[in-house]
Amino acid sequence: MECHPTHARQAYVQHQRELEPFLRESLSLVVEAAEARQGYLELHDDADVAGAPRWWIAHGFSEAEIQDVRLAISRGIIAEALATGQTIVTPSALLDPRFHARESVVRSQIEAVLCAPIGVDPPRGVLYLQGRSRSGLFSDDERTRAEIFARHLAPLVDGLLLEHRRHQAGDATAALRSTLKLAGVVGRSAALAAVLKQAALVAPLDVHVLLTGETGTGKSQLARIIHDNGPRATRPFIEVNCAAIPETLMESELFGALPGAHSTATRKVEGKVAAAEGGTLMLDEIGELSLAAQAKLLQLLQSKEYFPLGAARAERADVRVIAATNIDLEQAVAEKRLREDLFFRLQVLPIHLPSLAERREDIADLCGHFCAMASETHRLGGLELSSGARRAAELAEWPGNLRQLQNAMQAAVIRAAGEGSTLVERVHLFPDAPAVDQPESALTFQEATRRYQGTLLRQALEDTQWNIVETARRLDLARSHVYNLIKAFGLERGRG
Repeated sequence: MECHPTHARQAYVQHQRELEPFLRESLSLVVEAAEARQGYLELHDDADVAGAPRWWIAHGFSEAEIQDVRLAISRGIIAEALATGQTIVTPSALLDPRFHARESVVRSQIEAVLCAPIGVDPPRGVLYLQGRSRSGLFSDDERTRAEIFARHLAPLVDGLLLEHRRHQAGDATAALRSTLKLAGVVGRSAALAAVLKQAALVAPLDVHVLLTGETGTGKSQLARIIHDNGPRATRPFIEVNCAAIPETLMESELFGALPGAHSTATRKVEGKVAAAEGGTLMLDEIGELSLAAQAKLLQLLQSKEYFPLGAARAERADVRVIAATNIDLEQAVAEKRLREDLFFRLQVLPIHLPSLAERREDIADLCGHFCAMASETHRLGGLELSSGARRAAELAEWPGNLRQLQNAMQAAVIRAAGEGSTLVERVHLFPDAPAVDQPESALTFQEATRRYQGTLLRQALEDTQWNIVETARRLDLARSHVYNLIKAFGLERGRG
C-alpha cells in the first residue's frame, strides 16, 4: 500500500519522542501546508522567566537571519499574539498601522504574516509564518489550518514539556552541569553526581588529590575536570602514565636531567614537572613509581622543590598533583611497594570513581554517545543503536568499564556500517554471543547468566504482583536497578 508523503510525515510527527526533532518536523509540515516561505515556532514553560522561550525552532531562514528572528524579528507581532491569545494575520506588516513602526519589521521588510498562539490561558507559544511561496495572501483556509494545527499541537506540547521536566528531575547531575565545565561527561546517575560533587569541592582548592577506582572508570577525565574548573585552568595540564615509562627513565621523565646525568642525557632534559609549571601534573598508575621516584615526588609535595637528575641545586615548582590508581594502595604500603608517608600525603582528599556496574542507569546514554562518536570519527553516517542492542549492553558485564564499552561500541559501529546497516544491532555489539534460540547447553556462561537473571526477575515480579518495592527487597536490589532491569529485559506485565 502506497503512503502519501504528507501522511507519512504526520505519522512521523506523532511518534517523535524527542522534543527538538518533533518540533522541527512539525514546523516544516505546517510551513509546507500553508505555502509560507519561512516559519518560526517558540514554546514557553511555566518555569520560564522574563518571557524567554524554553524552545525555539526556525525554518527557511538563512544562518545569518536565524539570530535576528530569534531575538528581534517582529517581536511585537509575537508578543501581541501571546498577550491576546488571538491569531494575527496581516497582508503586510510594513503597511499595518499596528506594526509598521517596529524596527524589526522595517529592517527585515516583513510583508505577509500569520501568527497563531499555541494553547490558551496562557498560550504555550506561537506559530509564526512569514512570506508566501506563491503570490497572494494567507487565505482563511490557511488560517484555519494553522489554528487547527496549533490547537492540536498544544496538548502534545504539554505532554512533551511534562516528560522533559520528569527527565530533568531524574538527572542527578543537572544542577552540577549548570555550574561546572563538564564537556564530554555522559550520564545522569546519582553515583556520577556524587563524584562530580566531590570534584566541585576540590577544584577551586590548591590541594593535591588522589583518584581511585577500577581501570577504565574515567580517572583521567575527572582529573581534567578538576583542572578545568580550578584556578589553574589556563595553565598546562600534563598527564603521565607511570606504568608506561621504564623504571630507569622515570626520574628523568618526571624531574628532568642535566647533561651527563645518565648515558642518554646528552643535553638538558626538561621533565614533566617543569612542563606543568603553574598547572596540573596528573600521575596515572601512581603505584608503579619506583621507590626512588616516590622519594623525589614526596619532596615535591612537601617543599615544592625537586632535584633534576644530576643537579646539585633544587628547582622550585608550582604544580598541583593529581594522582590516580586502580590498585589497593594500603596493600601496596603493607608490601613495601609504596612509601607510607607518600600514601598519607596523597590520601588527604581521595575521590573514588564508581565502576560501570555501580552506575548501570548511565549505560544507555553512554552507548548512544559512543555510537555517535564512532560514527563521526570514522565518517560512517548517522548510525543509531537498536533497542535490542541497548538492552543487551545494559545487561552485559563490563569489567573494563567505560574504556571497554567505548571500544566495543566503536567495533559495533564499524561492523554495522560494513554490512550497510543504519542500525547497530545486538549481533554487531556481541558478535560471539549465541543466538537467542540456542539451547541452554550451547550458551556461554555470560549468556546463561543473563537468561537466568531475566527468569529470576520475571518470577519475582509475578510473585509480588509487580510490586517493585517488594521485588527489590526480595532480590536485595535498589529499586532503580529493578526498573533498569525490567527495561533491559523488555519485561511487561501480563506477558511471559
